[in-house]
Amino acid sequence: KRFQESITMAYHTFHGVETRIVRIFNTYGPRMRLNDGRVIPAFIGQALRGEDLTIFGDGLQTRSFCYITDCVEGIYRLMRSDFHEPLNLGQDRMVSINELADMVAKIAGYEIDKKHIDGPQGVRGRNSDNTQLREVLGWEPQVSLEEGLAVTYKWIEEQVIAANSNQASAAADV
Repeated sequence: KRFQESITMAYHTFHGVETRIVRIFNTYGPRMRLNDGRVIPAFIGQALRGEDLTIFGDGLQTRSFCYITDCVEGIYRLMRSDFHEPLNLGQDRMVSINELADMVAKIAGYEIDKKHIDGPQGVRGRNSDNTQLREVLGWEPQVSLEEGLAVTYKWIEEQVIAANSNQASAAADV
């Protein structure tokens, strides 16, 4: 990623090409694929099936999550600006994976256990520093994690219900 940023900066500097560099942090929202390997759809899928939420490691690793409409708005604003340096785009609120699991369980409306297992944890902590984002764009992401998770959960739940309904209809037709 850093190499691509360097190449982009070089094209801007030496060839006058209009460029923008955005560093997008964990984006989520409706239309995510349930089995894409990312933590939010994985937790929602497990909650919908009534399973424990599987967490790699101790769950104390931290991340920030940016709702899709905020990501799109940030990119749009950056593209309309004349800023050519790398710019972080994400929420500056950091939560642990354990806290994220608790939020999903709360949205599901029942107590869900967390199951910690060995597996890839990634870096211990990652967060978006939005100081420059606010200075350059006069804006920052607006959708809270709780709001965005509720909408995402509902959308995924509707997709699962529709898929199950279609499977039941197909079985009845046989």
